[in-house]
Amino acid sequence: MNPLQRSLIEKTGHDFGFEYVFSSDDGSVTLASARHPTHVQVFLEGDVYHVAVVQGSELLLSELVRDFRAGEDGFSCLGLEQLADFLARAASLGRALPNTAQLKFEQRVSDELATLPDAARGTEVERMVRQRVGQDAFRQAMLDYWGSACAVTGIAIPEILRASHAKPWAECLSDAERLDVFNGFLLSANLDALFDRGLISFDSLGGLLVSGQINDEEKRRLRLDCQMSLRWLAEEHLSYLAWHRHNLFDKS
Repeated sequence: MNPLQRSLIEKTGHDFGFEYVFSSDDGSVTLASARHPTHVQVFLEGDVYHVAVVQGSELLLSELVRDFRAGEDGFSCLGLEQLADFLARAASLGRALPNTAQLKFEQRVSDELATLPDAARGTEVERMVRQRVGQDAFRQAMLDYWGSACAVTGIAIPEILRASHAKPWAECLSDAERLDVFNGFLLSANLDALFDRGLISFDSLGGLLVSGQINDEEKRRLRLDCQMSLRWLAEEHLSYLAWHRHNLFDKS
């Protein structure tokens, strides 16, 4: 790897979620970030960039293999454009996957509570701060995880996307559950409203379920097609979806 090639890798990392060069030598470049725990090591062989994840969530690899070619020693990217796509996705997942979102949430809550008088601790004011900060953190994690696109339709207009909990905030037993990126889906506003009210859900394969409360004409108007499904479904989603089907989904 010559100095120009190394510089291009470092710049691509900086532009796509890895602003620090953790280490660099003639054979590889290791990239890191202060915004997520993921470290990647990049090797160059001809026009192919080989990327090994050397630090990150244990869930990271299983998510990355959906979109990128994996081998025994890591992932292969043909050209800088594919490398940029890989780094951007790895950085987004690094920010979204447990427990990065929870750690950021706790820090933001701590910072905001530090500005309040001691009398506000343990009161409704603190509860509201935790809920507001938590919902913001959850939404950002969902945007990162789903690539800022609806989990069903792929619509990528952030202004109309909602972070939908499968197991609602009030029903969760801990902040870890509330902020778990697998406890919900990024949905367009109409799907979010239906999911939140239990008028739609998803089966264990990600297929759309529609309540009998919605007749065929309403399905047509709402553009609900029973062939619709989640763009992907991780094993970690399944328990939350089962909770939603059992406790919220209107099966009538």
